[in-house]
Amino acid sequence: MLRAILTAGAAVAALLAPATAHAEEAGQNVPPLTDRQGRVLTLHGWNIEDKTHRGGAALTAITERHLRDMRAQGFDFARLLVFWDDLEPAPGQYSRGYLRRIERVLDWAGKYHLKVVIDAHQDVFGPAFGHRGIPEWATRTDGLPFTPHPDDWFAEYFEPAVQRAFTHLYEDADLRSAQAAMWRTLAARFARHPAVLGYDLVNEPMGEQRPGEDLATAARRIERDQLTPMYNRLADAVRPVDRDAWLFVEPTPIVGEGVPTGLGRVEDPRVVYAPHFYDTAMEAGADYDPGAGWIEAYERAVTEYPKRYGVPVVVGEWGPPDSTLPRMNRFYRDAMASLGRYASGWAGYVWCYGGGYCAVDDTGAFRPNKELTAEPYAEAVAGTVRFAGYDSGAGVYRLSYRAASAGPRVTTVSLPAGTWRITADGGATVVRDTEGRVRVLAGPGRLVSVTVRRG
Repeated sequence: MLRAILTAGAAVAALLAPATAHAEEAGQNVPPLTDRQGRVLTLHGWNIEDKTHRGGAALTAITERHLRDMRAQGFDFARLLVFWDDLEPAPGQYSRGYLRRIERVLDWAGKYHLKVVIDAHQDVFGPAFGHRGIPEWATRTDGLPFTPHPDDWFAEYFEPAVQRAFTHLYEDADLRSAQAAMWRTLAARFARHPAVLGYDLVNEPMGEQRPGEDLATAARRIERDQLTPMYNRLADAVRPVDRDAWLFVEPTPIVGEGVPTGLGRVEDPRVVYAPHFYDTAMEAGADYDPGAGWIEAYERAVTEYPKRYGVPVVVGEWGPPDSTLPRMNRFYRDAMASLGRYASGWAGYVWCYGGGYCAVDDTGAFRPNKELTAEPYAEAVAGTVRFAGYDSGAGVYRLSYRAASAGPRVTTVSLPAGTWRITADGGATVVRDTEGRVRVLAGPGRLVSVTVRRG
């Protein structure tokens, strides 16, 4: 979660290209995400986490209610945060209890038909710096200084000790091997779990800025020279034990400033580009400014990589800390429209019961404006999508697709809580289930149109 103003934000913003492309064009030629049957997937969901409990109590803050309530609002996706320091508290010693608790969450997700991406999460590297993620035993600083920033934790990424720790993680042979072994352990345990869609190999990776480098230049170099080789190593570690899972790869958080990533090709057939979608001004408490062009700049920048390498996009985190500000209704509408143009899915931050970033309050009701994230969408389309989109003002979702000529022919549309009317033509049959989903059955090769209306 990028929660603070980047110290070099103004300098990075100055590097942004002028707005020349239309927003509607940015998502063209970005491939879709698919499931094992070849159906086109759309993921709408939330991150779920427990950053408070450790050791034997780790993950206990995530309950069955989280998954049940998400499904009841029409969401089909959870990005589950797990921590290497909990999984492997000592070198080579993996916690069986932690693996069982991960499996318990996956079982709940399966019960409510949610797909899960397991995210190897880190914040400011890990516990050596007062956060979570990479174990202390895998943290090397060369004695460089670290000063906490309790009012601006993201600034801690720029402390010399933290930056050097990332360099050692990327460059030291034994730490490379340990990270690969950690992922082999996770993937081998959960490869066959029906709820697992994929693995997010590392959350918001950062690195060491060299003297004289501006932030954007450093980010591109780190992504090109350190993250790309790391992702290829981790892909090689996962594939012998899990051939089917999607591998989610993230750029540095600097992409949030509208800077295209420097990541290179990850040599694997099932890669998802998984950037985060945070505006530094809003993270610091400012209201949304539609005239600033941030969403448009982000959309242009973030679609360059998937178009170049032919991979789908799933935004792994997004959402401001204060959704009550006057222009937040406009923000959520603009953001949902933008995500719908280029992303196969997204996970908001975060499904919890309370204030701040939480999606819902203590009663389970959406916090202000976050109800706009709950809209009809096609979870899985058995065919070729011609058009899919939701008009939030009119309360109408439309889907047009050419049904597959072979294989599964059941398309699933998810409906939020409330009353919705659904119709379909092209000879399709519509069947509702009890969990807010609609199944559309169509003959081979038929052109099908589905319309969902509120009320």
